[in-house]
Amino acid sequence: MERLPRAAIFAIIGVVLFIIIVIKSSVVIDAGQAGVLFRPFSDGVDTENTYGEGFHIIAPWNDMIIYPVRQLSVSDKMKVLSVNGLEVQVDGTVWYQPQYDKLPYLHQEKGRNYETEILEPAISAAARSVVGRYTPEQLYSSKRDVIQTEILDEVRRELKTQYVQVNRVLVEDVTLPPKIKEAIERKLRQEQESLEYEFRLTKATKEAERQKIDAEGKAVANTILSASLTDKILTEKGIEATLQLAQSPNAKVVVVGSGDSGLPIILGNQ
Repeated sequence: MERLPRAAIFAIIGVVLFIIIVIKSSVVIDAGQAGVLFRPFSDGVDTENTYGEGFHIIAPWNDMIIYPVRQLSVSDKMKVLSVNGLEVQVDGTVWYQPQYDKLPYLHQEKGRNYETEILEPAISAAARSVVGRYTPEQLYSSKRDVIQTEILDEVRRELKTQYVQVNRVLVEDVTLPPKIKEAIERKLRQEQESLEYEFRLTKATKEAERQKIDAEGKAVANTILSASLTDKILTEKGIEATLQLAQSPNAKVVVVGSGDSGLPIILGNQ
């Protein structure tokens, strides 16, 4: 077997080295990601630039650290104390993402594990601070939206200089000790029953007032009517009724002037 010429061997080695250099120098950053360039033989982290999506060429001795920069979420179950010292479990989810322009500083100062190093402790501290302002009853009933907003404000305050952007906090559930939960539910039922009773009582009182006013109005109307009905008016009304009956096509016998006060007597229809 003939040996390859020395030039061919060097050429093959050169091609292999070129391929390795190209591979080491080529970086593809996917959608929703960004890169931080690290120069081990120079200034270390390139804090001036955040490298976006796409294809990048770097020196083969440098390193590109890639981070997800789209919105991420972390869920946690935290045991915290209410204002009166009772243990409460808060289940929540936090949506966050690294600040794109500050990504090199995040990598330099916090590192890849920034979620466990700064984000989760900030969420836990905010939850303890906010929940500790309320009673279990407030946490269970009417304060869910308020708690979410206050935890969000607290987390943002904690992470203001930490290069992490918190977009939203969702409190999914607040779990109280069983006896406390039963006591709160019993109290809420009693309050609801009391409100229903007050409503029925108020409705009955208003109905009684309405009937009283209606009766008084009818009494006044009857008094006025009785005062206005004189014998002369009754006689005139009787004559008008007699004339109308006389014009009716039905057969009848009318005796004029034979009734009390001279009013006609209608003997009947035939």
